[in-house]
Amino acid sequence: MRAVILAMTDPSVQVPAVPSVTIFVRHSAHCPHKQNEFHKGCKCPKHLRYSYGGRQYRQAAKTRAWAVAEQARRKVEAQFEAANPTKPVEALTVTASARNTIEQMVELYLTDKKTQGLAADVIAKNKRELGRFADFMAGRGRLFPHEISQEDLTEFRGGWEERYPSSTTRSKVQERLRGFLRYCHALRLIDRIPHLTPIKVAEPPTMPLTDEQYAKLLSVIPDEFEAVKAERVRGLIQLMRYSGLAVGDAVLLERKELHKSGERYRVTTSRQKTDTHVSVLLPPLVGAEVLAAMKLNKNPLYAFWNTGTGKPQSAVTNWQHDLRQVFRAAGMEDGHPHQLRDTFAVDLLQKGVPLEQVSKLLGHESIKTTEKYYAKWVKSRQDRLDTLLIATFPGS
Repeated sequence: MRAVILAMTDPSVQVPAVPSVTIFVRHSAHCPHKQNEFHKGCKCPKHLRYSYGGRQYRQAAKTRAWAVAEQARRKVEAQFEAANPTKPVEALTVTASARNTIEQMVELYLTDKKTQGLAADVIAKNKRELGRFADFMAGRGRLFPHEISQEDLTEFRGGWEERYPSSTTRSKVQERLRGFLRYCHALRLIDRIPHLTPIKVAEPPTMPLTDEQYAKLLSVIPDEFEAVKAERVRGLIQLMRYSGLAVGDAVLLERKELHKSGERYRVTTSRQKTDTHVSVLLPPLVGAEVLAAMKLNKNPLYAFWNTGTGKPQSAVTNWQHDLRQVFRAAGMEDGHPHQLRDTFAVDLLQKGVPLEQVSKLLGHESIKTTEKYYAKWVKSRQDRLDTLLIATFPGS
């Protein structure tokens, strides 16, 4: 890959225009010619092998006949000729004119994303999803961006519902794919951006916990974990419920981000997702409980991440499993940690705290996000609607 990218900027770099495609045979266990992978006469499946851009490719010729495999070989070579129509003069080389494959363009696109300062988890998601797309296209024998067709994208998207049950996830995956296609179009590797119809997102309703449900949640913790772990689980749940932190922000909270001043406890941090500043006062009893749970953690830097090593997402995932265990034990099979954040927000709104202030406490980048999920819980709006309705009652 590096050689091909360099060739785009350095005229002295020589890159192969058309790889040498070899036909080989994958013999069955009982084939008498299994020691010779180039035997032409048997009925075993024929395959193709070639190297390009520092990587070896293998693909099925989808035939057992050598003559048909020859046609498949010529077809692959024609793909590279089409990707780079300049006729090689000597030793099948050209100067600074070879095109990158889809896989190589994905790597270049990811490099561009890294220079934008995006979070590591965002880069990782792009790498995972676009890597799947590159593999899908390679499996279809299409290696270059200009070979991407509407039909390819439709079939690739056809397997998403099974892989991604959430419509929200499917929509985000599609946006990552669109970003890559726009990048290829900007570099004039494709003449147009194929159309991808929007994915309708079915947003799950915001479901805060009732006081009874929350009390039940806390009551089952001692039965699910040993004493020290139970205290830490309870501390994390209390922190999320009364600070509104998402599970990732709570698990990765640093000790220095929980402050005690007199009888006041305050959480001051930046959200992992948006890098937005958050500062929330905790009720004194809750603050004391969270501080006590934090002291049980072995790591000197983090409040709930026990080791502080490895991948942060792994620590978050482990805690998510523990929290879901608590929800199930409390009889809420479909319960999830985000309901603690919902409970924090809805409780404030129902007590008359303005939506703008709740948005700041949640660490949303825009009040539109808060309004999208929580507008129906705004008490002042409902009170105004009630007043308007009462004014229409007979005799009023």
